Amino acid sequence: MSNRWIQSPRWFLGFWIAVGVCLLLYLANALFGQVRPGNTLGIAYGIMATVLFVAVFAFALRRRLMKFRPGRTWYYLQVHVYGGALFMLLVFMHTGFKMPQGILTWWLWMLSIWVVGSGLLGVVLQKWIPMLLNSGLSIEVHYDRIPELIADIRHRAESLATTCDYATREFYRKTLAPILATPKTRLIYYLDITGGIQARTEQFDYLRALLPEDEQEKLDDLQAMYKTKLEIDAHYTLQKALRWWLYLHVPVSLVLIVLLALHIFAVVYY
Repeated sequence: MSNRWIQSPRWFLGFWIAVGVCLLLYLANALFGQVRPGNTLGIAYGIMATVLFVAVFAFALRRRLMKFRPGRTWYYLQVHVYGGALFMLLVFMHTGFKMPQGILTWWLWMLSIWVVGSGLLGVVLQKWIPMLLNSGLSIEVHYDRIPELIADIRHRAESLATTCDYATREFYRKTLAPILATPKTRLIYYLDITGGIQARTEQFDYLRALLPEDEQEKLDDLQAMYKTKLEIDAHYTLQKALRWWLYLHVPVSLVLIVLLALHIFAVVYY
């Protein structure tokens, strides 16, 4: 695998060693006794899963500690990713690889799968999207600045269009103005990061052949702004996916924390 996907081979190897040890331990336990959530083995796996969950949660907690941040963020991130996946395995071991019957435990089980699954999806998105954006675009754009940048392009294009002849002004009004109006999401960017920009700019070539030289220069400027807008749309589409991923992962994680606390309380006191 490329180092772009695996930042630390040692952590990756250590994770799979831990998975192997856990599975061997579970197999040995299963051979000599039944593993259930309420017996000694099941409780032991549940305690290990809880300890790992606290370690995983430490990454999110650390990001919100603005003044005091012990340790390197990179290490917290590795624990967050690999620890989260190992947490899910221990949850399965805790329930004997069976779906729980109780309402609270069923929700805990399902939300754990959701949180870990969405977390792994986030890892893929955060690796894949930057690689995709850097593969065929000539600009880099911060998501929060996109509305401002598009407004600036639209203003400059409108000002330039007012100085053009009738044909170019009509071309701008009918074809370019709707596209330059707002950021636009296009699914094609997930398959082709250029979004077929080359094909979409062919319409400029048809008009250019009908214009005098001074008007052609103005059209070239409009075309450059148009291409920049399309590239910004690519950033908008893909970076928006990262923003929406947070809504899939973070709120459910908070619900999971609350339910886990209730589950521990119920086990200890009842």
